[in-house]
Amino acid sequence: MTTPRRTISPSRAELHSANPVVWEVAPGLTQYAEAVARMERLAEAIAQGREPERVWLVEHPPLYTAGTSADEADLIEPDRFPVHRTGRGGQFTYHGPGQRVAYVMLDLKRRRPDVRLFVQELENLVIATLAEFNVDGEPRPDRVGVWVRRPDKGSGVEDKIAAIGIRVRRWVTFHGLAINVEPDLEHFSGIVPCGISEHGVTSLVDLGHPVTMPDVDDALKRQFADIFGPLATGRS
Repeated sequence: MTTPRRTISPSRAELHSANPVVWEVAPGLTQYAEAVARMERLAEAIAQGREPERVWLVEHPPLYTAGTSADEADLIEPDRFPVHRTGRGGQFTYHGPGQRVAYVMLDLKRRRPDVRLFVQELENLVIATLAEFNVDGEPRPDRVGVWVRRPDKGSGVEDKIAAIGIRVRRWVTFHGLAINVEPDLEHFSGIVPCGISEHGVTSLVDLGHPVTMPDVDDALKRQFADIFGPLATGRS
């Protein structure tokens, strides 16, 4: 198992102990355009010091999103689901029911103004969360996201279990990560996920771990507090 690349110092946790990150779980399915509009408002308010940092957990109806590096040739079925052009980094990805999307809005000026480090910490968060379910997630230096080896499918085969795509404005992050808990994996066939055709996608349930969304949320919260600092409960 790959050891997560932890880089947090005790002073960092102490810095945020008086200003806990608000943690929200949205009920039902959240429309993507509404989610982006809310993130934009919150990111600006966080930059101005009017809102606390925040993690917002959502599920979306089936849709595809195109990041700033998206290749139109990777949109195989453009009429299958709504397609949203977004300012996050990365290429095409799928969101849908059974996938936990975590929108992470942190002020890097109050932490470390290092975007590459922040992406590594998001990878660490996913890896540590998966480890709670005995799943060995691994990062790849040439591929953003978290991957699992699939020896059951053949030598050298690996599938993607979590995607990461962020945007940073005035050193405040938004967008974030998506963990496949139990989505319909066939829905990924309408795109080339993240521009990578030589590897597949998987989920916790597909790997034989019948966990629920609340199970994953609880694990994310525990591991987030360890990596990024204290939490506070909020409402959507």
